[in-house]
Amino acid sequence: MAGFWLMKSEPDECSIDDLAAAPRKTVPWVGVRNYQARNFMRDAMQPGDGVLFYHSSCAEPGIAGLAEVASGAYPDASQFDPHSPYHDPKSRPDAPRWLHVDVRLRRKTRLLSLREMRTLPPLAGMRVLQPGNRLSITPVTPDEWHAVLALLQA
Repeated sequence: MAGFWLMKSEPDECSIDDLAAAPRKTVPWVGVRNYQARNFMRDAMQPGDGVLFYHSSCAEPGIAGLAEVASGAYPDASQFDPHSPYHDPKSRPDAPRWLHVDVRLRRKTRLLSLREMRTLPPLAGMRVLQPGNRLSITPVTPDEWHAVLALLQA
């Protein structure tokens, strides 16, 4: 059974338009440096899982498109690059600390803003809407996934 995820990206770093312009409309989801988010990728995400592509840390945060997990988890090479903002000097190639998955665009959508999401009862339980939630990757329930899809079809 497919899983569902909300994955946050700052549009300055990788926007839905960047994903659409990428070769094969696929990008590696690099730079995750939170153990719980890493564990979601390592232990739970599977190719074909649905992704709500969420723009964060911008003027109008919200869901900007639909994507899918396109690979299993594998080592994030940026952890070994001393010139990368994601460099981790404690991580070793023989024991990588950080992983990522590839994400492929399904389609760009209208922006479902965080403000709008907060007004919708079917989404009240979404982790992204909970106080203090700062995770860049969160699971989405099938009911939340289908409610978002219905809203984006309207």
